[in-house]
Amino acid sequence: MLEELFGSKNRERVLQYILARGEGYAKEMADFYESSVDPIQKQLERLEIGGILVSKTAGRTRLFMFNPRYAFKNELVALLEKAREFYSPAEQERLTRQRKRPRRTGKPL
Repeated sequence: MLEELFGSKNRERVLQYILARGEGYAKEMADFYESSVDPIQKQLERLEIGGILVSKTAGRTRLFMFNPRYAFKNELVALLEKAREFYSPAEQERLTRQRKRPRRTGKPL
């Protein structure tokens, strides 16, 4: 939806993912969107260079999150939240559902 504004579909995906989860790393995002890791990594690097995201390392993994000092963070978050309202309900649920732990086989949702 914001592809024209951000210049890339993957940039919008990265920002939406981080908004929904608080933080994330490239492989996790690529798996979530079923895309390759390389374009996601490039967008993460560009957003970090631009000061929109910051990263920290956890072991060998680089976790990215919004830069709390970014001047337009509140406006960017508001724009992303407004855009998410126009996503399909299934996509909204998929973005906001957070399951990190494995589930026991046969356990009901």
